[in-house]
Formats: sequence, structure tokens, C-alpha cells
Amino acid sequence: MEEVRLRDRHATRLRIMEAARELFAEHGYDQVTMRLIAARAEANLSLINRYFGSKRDLFAEVIAEQGRFPGVFDEAGGDLPRALAEYVADRLTSPGDSVLVATLARSTPTSEIQEIIRERIRTAILEPLSERLPGDDAEMRASLATALIMGSAQLRRVFGPADEWRREAVVDRLTRVFRACLG
Repeated sequence: MEEVRLRDRHATRLRIMEAARELFAEHGYDQVTMRLIAARAEANLSLINRYFGSKRDLFAEVIAEQGRFPGVFDEAGGDLPRALAEYVADRLTSPGDSVLVATLARSTPTSEIQEIIRERIRTAILEPLSERLPGDDAEMRASLATALIMGSAQLRRVFGPADEWRREAVVDRLTRVFRACLG
């Protein structure tokens, strides 16, 4: 019986996360209510509070779970500029928005979650990148690279996918830009 309860708890938690991920991407933080998430997840509202606390805490967990950026550092090997270029090129040329980009674009104006977004960018991109760079100005160079990464998401949202661009050409150009930025 205890195993069934744990499995049900896990399945319910996953449904809630999936519902929240979808709704935040579709509508943004302000427009999504806990009741809406509960209805989409087919879960009791009290379970959301029990498993996640507040809507803000649930949003923070959704943001922390999304994105493959930490994997970029793991996969970089000895060529971090190329790994970053490949990541950005994938974002620029992919046919659909990532859930994370849609969520951030629709939720960024909300002051209640600004710190969550700042913290996610700081811990997922800026600090790990800065730690990998030598020199006194590592934080500044990491900030410039982070601006390129975050700006690519905004460019993609405004103009759509760059499907006429050859991915490899984009990677080559961006690799040079990241080498100059990080170097």
C-alpha cells in the first residue's frame, strides 16, 4: 500500500509540474492560477500546496527543471566557445520555441518572479561560465556571453526561426564571436 501511495504521489507531482510548465508557457506567471494548474493536472488544489508550497515556489521549480543549459558545459569538452555556439545556433534555427523561452517571455514583467529568473540565469549560465574562464575579467566576459545567449532567445521570439540559415554556418560564425568574447 505504501508503494502505491508513493507512486501516486510521484505521478501526481509529475502531472502538476507538467500542467504548470504548459500553463506558464502559454499564459505567463500572472495569468496562471493554482486552480487552473490543479484543473489541468486533474489534481486537488491542496496537493499543489503540499508538494510545492506557493505558486511562486512551483514556478521556481518549473524554471529550474527546464532547459538543457547545464549540459552545454558538460558536453563542451575543451571547446567551450563551440559548445555555446552550437547551443545558440540550435535555438536560432529550431522550428519551435522552447518551453523555457516562452515561459520567460510571458512572465518576465512580473516583479514577483524577477529574482527567480535572475537567480536561474546566474546559477545556470553566468556563474558556471565565469568559473571556467581564467583572468580577472572572467565575470565581465561571462556576462557578455550570457547576454549573447539570452539575446538569441529574444531574437528568435521576435523574428522566428532562421530556417534559411545553414546551421553549420551559424555555428562557425558564433564560435568566432564566443572565442572573441571569452578569450
